[in-house]
Amino acid sequence: MKVLAFNGSPNKNGNTYEAIKAVATELKKENIEVEIIHVGNKEIRGCLACGGCSRNMNEKCVIKNDEVNEWIQKMKEADGIILGSPVHYSAIAGTMKSFLDRAFLVTSTNGGMLRHKVGASVVAVRRAGGIPTFDQLNNYINYSEMAMPTSNYWNVVFGTAPGDATQDEEGMQIMRVLGKNMSWLLKLVDAGKDKVEEPKVEDKVFMNFIR
Repeated sequence: MKVLAFNGSPNKNGNTYEAIKAVATELKKENIEVEIIHVGNKEIRGCLACGGCSRNMNEKCVIKNDEVNEWIQKMKEADGIILGSPVHYSAIAGTMKSFLDRAFLVTSTNGGMLRHKVGASVVAVRRAGGIPTFDQLNNYINYSEMAMPTSNYWNVVFGTAPGDATQDEEGMQIMRVLGKNMSWLLKLVDAGKDKVEEPKVEDKVFMNFIR
């Protein structure tokens, strides 16, 4: 099994990375492969709201001058996904948000590519805004009908300078527990594939309240 982790921080080895690494360590103990992709230092523009991905149905965003389409295919092949972001103005970091908007629109409109995969979010914050950012990341997972493992608190670590998060003992425990629970859930999903019938996909209903 394989888990794909996205580091949305501009800093490759900052506290967001430390949070992801703590989860990944537990996954690797269970022989689950982890690949970390650094998103936060890339030039990624936001969604154009053009609807091209849902019209073309080719599992691609129409924007082709970055790595988003390559990452979408990696997401398709992975068994689990970790979304990691620092906090910028009580929200997801901008580049990460642009990536998520495009990738999750493609995967949701092209047959539910992430449906029933295991997904988790982690956040690194200096002081405040961690919970709003955690909630925002979870919105992508919930909308995609993914299975979400939990921990013993919200998945947020604290730190300012790179590496500070490793001194947040409670935060590191949260990530360890998340990694263990994610491993367990991945194994449950894998074990049940040939034994428990998946619920059928329902066509999305769109309700417009403006008449």
